Amino acid sequence: MEAKELMEKIVSILDSKKAEDIRVIRIGDLTIIADYFVIAAGNSSTQVKMLADEVDYQLGLLGVQPHKVEGYHSENWIVLDYSDVVVHVFQQETRDFYNLERLWADGEQVDISALLKQN
Repeated sequence: MEAKELMEKIVSILDSKKAEDIRVIRIGDLTIIADYFVIAAGNSSTQVKMLADEVDYQLGLLGVQPHKVEGYHSENWIVLDYSDVVVHVFQQETRDFYNLERLWADGEQVDISALLKQN
C-alpha cells in the first residue's frame, strides 16, 4: 500500500471512530522518519486506546502491521509506526503539551477535509 493511500485509510478509520481534530503533516521532504504524521485526539485514555486498537485492527485485516507500537500502556499518547506513516493518538492535554504541529511546522499541512465524514 502506498504511503498516501495508507494515510487516507488511517484518517478514515480514525474519523469513523470519532477521533477529534485529526491532522496530517507531510514530512517526507524534511526527514527520513516517515512520509506522513497522522495526529488525532481522544477524550479519554479509553478512547485513545480504542482509536489505536481500531487502526491496528482495520489495517491488520488488510495485511498491514505496525513496525512498532509505543505508549500503549500509558494510554495518553499511543504511537503506531507504519514506516511511511506514523500515527499519534493523544489525549488532548498531552497533545497540547507536546504540540507536534508546532514542532513540525515546516511540514506541509495536508487538506483531509474530503476524507472526513464527521464534519
